[in-house]
Amino acid sequence: MIKVAVSGAAGRMGRRIIALSHEHPKLKVVAALDAPKNPNVGKDAGDIAGIGHIGVKVTDDYKAAIALCDVVIDFSSPEATVRNVGEAANKGKAMIIGTTGLSDQQKIIVSEAASSTPCMLAPNMSLGVNLLFNLVERVASSLGDNYDVEIIESHHNQKKDAPSGTAAKLAEIVAGSLKRDLDEVGIYGRYGMVGARNPKEIGIMSVRAGDIVGEHTVMFCTNGERIELTHKAHSRDALAKGALQAAIWIMNEPAGRLYDMRDVLGL
Repeated sequence: MIKVAVSGAAGRMGRRIIALSHEHPKLKVVAALDAPKNPNVGKDAGDIAGIGHIGVKVTDDYKAAIALCDVVIDFSSPEATVRNVGEAANKGKAMIIGTTGLSDQQKIIVSEAASSTPCMLAPNMSLGVNLLFNLVERVASSLGDNYDVEIIESHHNQKKDAPSGTAAKLAEIVAGSLKRDLDEVGIYGRYGMVGARNPKEIGIMSVRAGDIVGEHTVMFCTNGERIELTHKAHSRDALAKGALQAAIWIMNEPAGRLYDMRDVLGL
């Protein structure tokens, strides 16, 4: 039985990870972690996940929580993730990270931790989205510079970061396939008299509304035709199940490099 600590336990993803881990024959939730000011600290993790009492209280003591587990599944905040990955590395605990909004410097810290403990970082852990990553890479490489590329992502109105981690990854993939510098060609929203579109632009647009779980569309447009690749998540369970699959997979992997979900899925 693999012992799991869930960071961001009171969040939308954390609750589903707790619920699905509790049902999984290979996993056992031994710790639930959230921020000190979260009103769910001290409550039973199963109760807040809607599955009934499981005897694990949500705590804000990250050192104690990480000490109890074999693997940390982290869907929290960038600051908490960086703190947790350092502690996981110190204690030799594996880590699955789905937190988005990490800065470049924070990603470097995560990569450094991966040199001493098994660690996987992915902006989206669903099988469908990771297949989308592969398809977008192939299509962009095939079409080259003859098509305009626009990325549109939609999420619920409580999401704090924009663009989504998945949209940012899609933009990185397109830029890499087309040999462009995303820092130079990425356009994050448009307003006012912006002029004609630069053919090298990669547009990334964000929608925040209602309870949208997650939708991502990559458009390849040229005169006379348009190709659209779209993924729509109807439930967070697709992402949560991917995180559990990653947690089981990483227990057999060595430290030394930062893994991503395509490693887990063999893509």
